[in-house]
Amino acid sequence: MNLLETKYALENKGQEILEKLYTREGVKNNLKRYENVLQGFVREFGKKDVKLFSSPGRTEISGNHTDHNNGKVLGGSINLDCIAAATNNGSNIVNIVSESFSQKFKIDINDIAPGIEKAGTTELLKGILAGFKERKADIGGFDAYITSNVISSAGVSSSAAFETLICQIINTLFNDGKLSKTDYAYIGKYAENHYWDKASGLLDQMCCAYGGLISIDFKNPDMPKVNEIDFDFGAAKHDLIIVQTGRGHADLSADYSSIPAEMKKVAEYFNKKTLSEVDEKEFYNNLPKLREYAGDRAVLRSIHFFDENKRVENEVKALINNDFDTFLKNITDSGNSSWKYLQNVYTNAAPNEQGITVALALSERFLKEKNVGATRVHGGGFAGVIMAMVPEKYSDEYVAYMDKFLGEGSSYKMKIRPYGSVCLNDFI
Repeated sequence: MNLLETKYALENKGQEILEKLYTREGVKNNLKRYENVLQGFVREFGKKDVKLFSSPGRTEISGNHTDHNNGKVLGGSINLDCIAAATNNGSNIVNIVSESFSQKFKIDINDIAPGIEKAGTTELLKGILAGFKERKADIGGFDAYITSNVISSAGVSSSAAFETLICQIINTLFNDGKLSKTDYAYIGKYAENHYWDKASGLLDQMCCAYGGLISIDFKNPDMPKVNEIDFDFGAAKHDLIIVQTGRGHADLSADYSSIPAEMKKVAEYFNKKTLSEVDEKEFYNNLPKLREYAGDRAVLRSIHFFDENKRVENEVKALINNDFDTFLKNITDSGNSSWKYLQNVYTNAAPNEQGITVALALSERFLKEKNVGATRVHGGGFAGVIMAMVPEKYSDEYVAYMDKFLGEGSSYKMKIRPYGSVCLNDFI
């Protein structure tokens, strides 16, 4: 469709898909975003036939720090997203304009070997193109104008949203949509592993690509088991709220790496590579020796791993049975376990910096007073963000309450959206 046809179709036939992506209240603002993207495309590339694309950020609901030991995770896509207008330009050149970062990128598809630096968006884009070639899929030159409202540094995977958006564009324009959402995740992982030297897994990309609520079992990391959960989150009348607690000043690299390392130290005792291979009964039968071999913190973090896997299973069952109260209780239990056993709410390197701990204390105080909702540390932890599930009727009050203590604009209301990466033209 040309630009006018695309704009008309979106305005007149796109109400249903826009409501599903952004809620009824969010349609107007997001329709404006797409109009701005179309106008930006014209400014940069002229009037051409285009398609519209969207890929969401994600939230980790449970399964905190289990994926690196091939455990189980429950995650979902959110109604913040990267969007794009894009078209095949019939050349070997990929041209991308990022409105959000006021940057332009130009890549020759015949020159996509990893660079020396292994950092930055250009390398990531080359890695995605290379990932398609690794999977024997087609690539080509295209023009794209992109913008994003996925919050950076908030544990909602702005980079994975971007990666899966580019995957959706390439799959639609050059492969007739033949690649799967799982392919997107592997391509994103390939790009980060080989072009960024980032030892990432598949969690972020899976959640962004699939959309809705999904559970992932990473026991076989080369072929994780994905379960799409048929649950209408909108009917639950809860908002998912991400609260930024302020970034700590300490280098957290050692803290992050210590968690998988200590869990794997416990697995090593049983001649296994990851905790997912260890029998829980054998773990407890050998616990005194494990304390000596790996240390108490490693043992506590392993306890978290085993229990967290069961919580993910319980949450999935609760959602399938439409038992939202049990679902919330397990989120609370997950957060408490992360706090007490996993121990990722602050760094011992800077014990006076406890933004997450303070935010959780305030969040718990509010929710206990109302006797509603759930709250937990979100993402990697040690510094950064927390998550809360709050009934819609209290969510504005919760945001005002948290912002009062942590600063205006610290809290972001979100919904779980039922779609992951999509080409909107398929719906309009």
